[in-house]
Order: sequence, then C-alpha cells, then structure tokens
Amino acid sequence: MAFELPELPYAYDALGPYMSKETLEFHHDKHHQAYVTKGNELAEKAGMSDLPLEEIVKKSYGTDQALFNNAGQHYNHIHFWKWMKPNGGGTSLPGKLASAFDSDLGGYDKFKADFEAAGAGQFGSGWAWVAVKDGKLEIMKTPNGENPLVHGGVPILGVDVWEHSYYIDYRNARPKYLSAFVDSLVNWDYVLECYEKATA
Repeated sequence: MAFELPELPYAYDALGPYMSKETLEFHHDKHHQAYVTKGNELAEKAGMSDLPLEEIVKKSYGTDQALFNNAGQHYNHIHFWKWMKPNGGGTSLPGKLASAFDSDLGGYDKFKADFEAAGAGQFGSGWAWVAVKDGKLEIMKTPNGENPLVHGGVPILGVDVWEHSYYIDYRNARPKYLSAFVDSLVNWDYVLECYEKATA
C-alpha cells in the first residue's frame, strides 16, 4: 500500500479568500508530497509498506517516530483536503450529524467555540479534532502528526494548525483562520460520511 499524493478535490483557487491558491500549492504540493516521499522510504525500511495506512499509523506510534510522523501526517492530510470544500461551513449540518452534535457536544455553537479553542490552544504544531470515541463524539487536540487513531478514537473532522496551513493567509492570527475554517470551509457531507463509517 504505497503512499500516494491524492489530487485535491477542487481547484487550487477554489477555497479563496479563506485559503489561498498559494497556501494550497505549498501545503499540498510541497508539504504533503514530502510526507508521502519520506513515508514510503521509511515504511519500506520498517517492512511495513504492504500494510494499510491506518495500520502503519498505529503500529509505528511509540515505536518508530520518524515513520509515524510521516504516516500520521499523510493520513491526516488525505482527510484534511476532503474536510474542506468551496462554499463550505455554516450551521446547517446533515440531520444525523446535527443530532450527534447536539447530544454529544452541546450543539453547534458550543462545538464551534470548543473546536476553535482546541485549535487555538494547541501549543506549537498540531491538529484539533472531532472524533468518535467509545461511541460518542469528542473534541480533541494533538501535537505534531498525532491523531485520534492512536488515542482510541476515529477522527471525523480535523483542522491543521501547523503554521504552513495558515501563515501565508493569516500570518500569526490562528484564531481567525480557525473561524474561517468552521464558518466557510468545512465539508459537512464528508464529515457525515466519516461519522457513519466510524459508528457503523
């Protein structure tokens, strides 16, 4: 299962003005490509290149830091591109998702506040997540390339708070980027798809 760089599901300029063409070119073509190239090399060396990506992420956690960093970031980014779409975001979540957000996260407004706070409060590089853990939704944050898979959860939404994700467009205003992500970029249909898989 060699790592491959997926194509973006939209044009490079499709997420403007919230995420620029320049950010996507650097983030996807340079950063994500580097995780793919290095990840393949390290997975081969570790004898794990035939395993599915999720297995590599879980197996390398705590045992092979370099492989984990690249495999984790590859996994995170495959989903990150799909968690966004042009004219995304907003408060109208698909019914099943809206019910789960109400019962587990205290409703949309509380989710938005808690999710953005998790992203803003992640010291240094990392991610903020909505994950299914023990059958319930939970907001989490992780450092570097870690994700909920290695903490007993399955991510259904994640936002990248590494500086390369927002610095070109927002400079040091990470909270502004997080608000734009939730308000204008989230692809709720893909979040629902992830939720249904995680709770099947």
